[in-house]
Amino acid sequence: MTTTVRITWDAASARRAERQFLARPAGSGTPVAEVVGTMAGAHAQVLSAAEVSVGVRTAGLTRADVRTALWDDRSLIKTYGPRGTVHLLPADELPLWSAALTAVPTGPSPFPPEVRLTEEQAGQVVTAIGDALDGRCLTLDELTEEIVARTGPWAGDRVMPAFQDLWPRWRQVMHRAGWAGTLCFGPNRGRKATYTRPPRAESVADALADALGTFVRRYLHAYGPATPQHFAKWLAAPPGWATTLFSELAAAGRIEEVDFEGTPAWVAAGDTDFPDGPARGVRLLPYFDAYVIAGQPRERLFPGEAYRRALAGGQAGNYPVLLVDGVAAGVWHQRRRGRRTTVTVEPLGRLTARQERELGEQAERVGEVLEATAELVVGEVGVGPHA
Repeated sequence: MTTTVRITWDAASARRAERQFLARPAGSGTPVAEVVGTMAGAHAQVLSAAEVSVGVRTAGLTRADVRTALWDDRSLIKTYGPRGTVHLLPADELPLWSAALTAVPTGPSPFPPEVRLTEEQAGQVVTAIGDALDGRCLTLDELTEEIVARTGPWAGDRVMPAFQDLWPRWRQVMHRAGWAGTLCFGPNRGRKATYTRPPRAESVADALADALGTFVRRYLHAYGPATPQHFAKWLAAPPGWATTLFSELAAAGRIEEVDFEGTPAWVAAGDTDFPDGPARGVRLLPYFDAYVIAGQPRERLFPGEAYRRALAGGQAGNYPVLLVDGVAAGVWHQRRRGRRTTVTVEPLGRLTARQERELGEQAERVGEVLEATAELVVGEVGVGPHA
């Protein structure tokens, strides 16, 4: 008779913190791409937030080191990752990410029929993007001209509602070009973003045959135990598809079921060693940090008042989070002025003397990452989500 391994929330959060370099930062000199790979990508819609995410996990690292990895040695790629949002990903893992993300079923288009692209048109646009960006860095306007020239005027029709403006039709599938490995961000040209084609170490077709299985196991290594629904939410994938995928991997012996606080959940096969005690320590995590986005169940990660104060309509990431002993225990905000930054932290409960000391050290560390001198203020955070 098989005995199901029982795993508590404390054990799970402690292991996640260890594997995320939040229990102990990675040693000085650890490659930036290695830390980002351990996180399963760093959300980078706001690049400074990604720099803090990686910096608080790595001893001595600053934003300059992240930018060197991104723009100089190109060990990092800034592109579209989970949920179609901008992420930093290890360059040498891009074929795996591309193979896995392009295998995820897409949901129905949110746009009316007269705005949508057909699947044939979407394929034409993705191909045109790769051809236009091969060996070049282009702004959005320049890329639009190239796509229209390669496909037709329909691609440039300004019909896509976005931020009180209308974007060209082709931008509906910009994230899919990132998934396909035909587009990534290049260095800014002044104030304008540019785009280029990532180095083609290997094509998506030549990537791992078992890309989805490897992808799930990597996710579970970082954030397990997890259910198919947790995985689907992290990826913005159909829950039914995720359930079927997990069932297939379980049947193949790639993942195994455990009891996670009385609920069936999954870990990579054989990966059932967990710490005895809970997570310890204070950390300041920025907007959309990987730990709070992927960590589930959300009501355990955001207990009590934190569920109301540190989430926006149940969505994680809109507020930078004060993490105490593995759970959200407050929010924070930083305001940069020249070479100084004010870090305002709003704890939701009393901190011990040890935790107050660690909070001061964490605020100082945020300043170091951003190459600024930090001043800590403990008090109410007056700005709204994603301010």
